[in-house]
Parts: sequence; structure tokens; C-alpha cells
Amino acid sequence: MRINLKKAFFDDREFVLVETEKMKAVAFRFSTGVEALRIENTKGYIVVLPFKGQQIWRACFLGRELVMGTSFKEPVPTKEYLKTYGGFLLHCGATAMGSPGKGDSHPQHGELPNADYDSAYLECGEDYMEIGGCVEYNVSFVKHYAFSPVCRLGADATLIKVDAVLENLRHRPLEYMYLCHINFNTLKNSELIYSADYKNITVHKSAWDDIPPEQAEKLLSFMDRLEEKPELHHKTGATGETYDPEILFTIHGYKGDERGFAHTMQYSSEGAYYAAHAVDTMPCAIRWIARSEDEDSTAMVLPATAEPFGYTYAKEHGQIKVLAPLDSVKFSVEVGWLDKKDAEKMKEKIEHIN
Repeated sequence: MRINLKKAFFDDREFVLVETEKMKAVAFRFSTGVEALRIENTKGYIVVLPFKGQQIWRACFLGRELVMGTSFKEPVPTKEYLKTYGGFLLHCGATAMGSPGKGDSHPQHGELPNADYDSAYLECGEDYMEIGGCVEYNVSFVKHYAFSPVCRLGADATLIKVDAVLENLRHRPLEYMYLCHINFNTLKNSELIYSADYKNITVHKSAWDDIPPEQAEKLLSFMDRLEEKPELHHKTGATGETYDPEILFTIHGYKGDERGFAHTMQYSSEGAYYAAHAVDTMPCAIRWIARSEDEDSTAMVLPATAEPFGYTYAKEHGQIKVLAPLDSVKFSVEVGWLDKKDAEKMKEKIEHIN
């Protein structure tokens, strides 16, 4: 069964759209006016913003909140990236992506993260629910594309499956960039385990201009140590560790399994935060760690088509992708929580891939 969503369905009071034996879909509106749909299953819930970027705003399984520590408790009706930055999963792109560099005029991470969607729907199956939608971008003589993400949650699942299709609607090639921004919080006493060689990591050494000199010196000093021993960042609590305001990494050469999916975990004795991504369409992987009193995120893998330094940088480094006329490409990820047993199995699988 599919329900085409309308903004009229969403009110300040919660409204149950659909309820099955194991799942429930609840429509509501944040106090900021942003529409949201909470999908509940036997293990937890996700909150999706169907008309605002199709963001997964929150995810919670087995009582564990997955989203980064953030000052944004509710989404804000703005298209400015950092003025509503608190979601768990955001789609970035597609005409450009990343922080705009010299020569760039695009907004941070492109037009997709907070795009107003033309349509959205809720689909209910026997043992799943999914939210999807479509936004169309059309500039005459320039670019015309449709972006259609789908987020699916099973009745007993602690993993979310997300597919997004980018379709070129012009009879000319389409240059594109894409990044899936997955913002986990930091799992205490955890270790990063992933299907790539840690020796193939680039630490992007820079400090924000507006931070105090002592803080900048400490940050750059830790970056120097990470450059020599990248594995220092695998575990929380390294001597001299600091990620205030942030450290950015590029992970080269992620390896896929028999399905072509790469794997990343924040692994602990209790279980693991987990992400898998298709390496054929997202060959570049970014890691972003920020730990301060205001933001706390171990964004252990941001699957992407390019590094996040804007269009001009990507063009100069051969990272821009091109979609043939009237062609399409699909980006696929799986994210969520693995219990202790499944985390152990995934650890063995990653070790086998490596």
C-alpha cells in the first residue's frame, strides 16, 4: 500500500497514518513548522523529514540514540546548511558538494540537503515501511535532473536501507557530485574497524581561523601525530587527542564484499554503529570527527563521489562524475546499529575482506 503524502496530513498534534502488527507511522510537525514522519518498529524508530531534503533527522534502536551531539533539537525551515545542522543522514550534491573553495559559488554541500521536495510518499508492506520522494532541479540550458531517495525500515530491523537515484533529464551529459553525510555520535570505548587499509588515509591539516592560537596549536600538533600514525584515531582517548572543532580524513581504497559494499563500524563490547556503502558509485570515503561541548560526532564514513572541497577542487583533481543524457545512477547505503552477536560477525567479515 502506498500513501501519497500531503503537508495537510501534518499538524502540531501527532497523527497515526498507518499501524500494523509490528510497525507504526506517525505524522507530526515540529514547532518550527517542519513536517516529520516517525516510523516505529519493534526495535526503535527513525524520524524522516519527507518534504525537507528527505533527511533522516533521528534514529534510535534498542534505546540507543545514533545521531551526533548537536545544538539543534528541531529542524529549522532554512536552506542554509549550518543553520539547521542536526540530522543523522543528509543527501549532499548534486550540481556541487562540499565546502565551496576559491572560484566556487555553490552553497555548502550543494542544493540537496535542505531541498523542498515536490512529492513524497509512505509505502507499507507486510514487514516493512519506506519513505520516498522526488525533487526536480531544472535550469534552462544548464541542468535538469530528478533526485529520488528511498528510506526503508524492516519490522524487526536495526539497520536502515537507503537508496537514492539521480536521473539526468536533459539530452546533454550531466556533471554531478554526491555525498551521503551520516552523522553518528561517538560510541564510548569503541574502535573503528573498516574494510580499508588505515595506511591509505590522508589527514587534512588545517585549523579554523577564528579559534584561539593555543587551541589551534594543539589541534595541528595532534594532526601531525595522526599523519605519522593514522591508527591513533581508531580508539577514543588517545594521548593528546583533540577534535575541537574537527578533523577531516580521506580514506583511500575502500574494499567491497561480494555485493560490492564496503563496511565501517564503531565497534564496542556492547555492539556497533554500522555503515555500509556501494563502492562502485561512491569510490571516495570521507571521515569527519568533531568533539566539543557543542558538537560531538564520529562520522566514521561519508561515502562520496569526491572529496568535500567544492566543485573547483573536484574538477581540478578529476573527481567530477558525468551522467550520460537521460541516464541514471543509484547510490546505496545501509546504516544503523548491530547488536553484539552481529557486530562480531561483521568484524570477522571485515577482517576477511582486508
